[in-house]
Amino acid sequence: MTYPPPAGSAAPPEHQTAPAFPAQAAPDGPLVPQPGSAGGGPPAPPPPATPPARRSAFAEGLDKLRGAATTEPGRLRIIGAVLAVLVVLFGALTAWQVSDRSAAADDVINRSQPLSADAADIYRSLAGANTTAASGFLEGGQEPPQVRARYDADIKQASKLLVKAAANSQGAGESQKQIEKLNQALPVYTSLVETARANNRQGLPLGGAYLRYADEQMRETLLPAAQQLYLSETGQLEEDYSDAKSWPWAALVSGLLALGVLFWAQRRHYRRTNRVFNHGLVAASAATVIVLLWLAVGHTFARSGLGDSDRHGAQSMHALNEARINTLRARADENLTYVNRGSVTTEEGVDKYEDSYVKGMNKLAGKDPAAEAAPGGSMLGRAMELADDDAGREPIAKAMNNVREWRKMHGEAQDKNVAGDYEAAKDMVLGGDEEESTSEFFDAVDDSLKVALDHERQEFTSAAEDGRGALSGLWIGGAVLGVLGAAGAVFGIGRRLSEYR
Repeated sequence: MTYPPPAGSAAPPEHQTAPAFPAQAAPDGPLVPQPGSAGGGPPAPPPPATPPARRSAFAEGLDKLRGAATTEPGRLRIIGAVLAVLVVLFGALTAWQVSDRSAAADDVINRSQPLSADAADIYRSLAGANTTAASGFLEGGQEPPQVRARYDADIKQASKLLVKAAANSQGAGESQKQIEKLNQALPVYTSLVETARANNRQGLPLGGAYLRYADEQMRETLLPAAQQLYLSETGQLEEDYSDAKSWPWAALVSGLLALGVLFWAQRRHYRRTNRVFNHGLVAASAATVIVLLWLAVGHTFARSGLGDSDRHGAQSMHALNEARINTLRARADENLTYVNRGSVTTEEGVDKYEDSYVKGMNKLAGKDPAAEAAPGGSMLGRAMELADDDAGREPIAKAMNNVREWRKMHGEAQDKNVAGDYEAAKDMVLGGDEEESTSEFFDAVDDSLKVALDHERQEFTSAAEDGRGALSGLWIGGAVLGVLGAAGAVFGIGRRLSEYR
């Protein structure tokens, strides 16, 4: 049985349909049904969600730092960290650079200067042996025992110093090369000298030829190698001086930077709190100032002491060594003049050894034999200029006077030799029955130069140790005060941060 719908109600639809999406009109046509509408297929699924991009730890840390910098506590933490890093960096750079310069100063005193002095002694010993060999040959068939002993002592000293130089030159290429050359050539030289002596004892004229060969071996091989060894070690000495005296710019700049940032932090603190002092920052500033002044003043004194040791010690010894070596060579030339008796000449036809003697004496004391003092361009004149006290100048003045007398007597002997009185001329050179001889003046010159060298060596050691002493303790003090200064900066900022807790 059916009932009619209630009055006023609408008639139900014949069937239910799914709600349709509104149709959209095509640009130039009728309405087009959209997907999912009555005229289309099912609706499209939504696009998948994109995961957020991963950020690096550095970027996140930078964001946190940027966020912290927007608050006063965060700013204070950053300022404290920067101050601590700068003060510690200053202390570390001070310790490193001062330690480096102190080590270079120690090398000057204990390694490079002694090696340079040993190289000069090698040259002097070889030149002395060559001079003594010529003197002994000139004496005749049987040379005096003291002459032979002097020759043996010079050869022994040169051999001993070569062994020491080979052990202490630390494998320097040029030095080792010259030491090897000297070790190979020295036995050849001594063999030629012994052959010359054997022939001379038998009265054979061949002995003079062997002595000339020995002299050529000495002048063309041994002495040039010894000179190169000396120049190499002297160059290393100059490098060590340069390293020891160079300014520690990195430490000085970092100290000024740390001090500037500390001043800025304290000024900021005063402007924000109206408090004049922050004890921690004041302590950090005091530590920085102490290290900075200690570094500047200490290095200034070190440079002064090392500079004095160079000018009035190392350079003086260099000039005296050259003068002493030239003296030995001049004596050897003088002896060989009488050994060879004009048989060896230069291209100009003059006696080779006499010509070499004159040139060597001109270098030693100037061209004027009668001059009261050696000109500044001579070796002795240079040594006199570098001597800074009476104790250094007095032996050089004695050497100048004896050189003048030596040249005067040599000229008289040459006059006799040219006149044909060879024996009288030889006696004036060797001693003979004459009251004075060139040999005595040569010994006096050599002794005076040795005294001057010993004095300048003491001057060098004293000044160099004073320079090195100015740096002692500075690297440790700089490191300790740097750590204490950083701790003071952190403490001062920490006190300020505690006000926000």
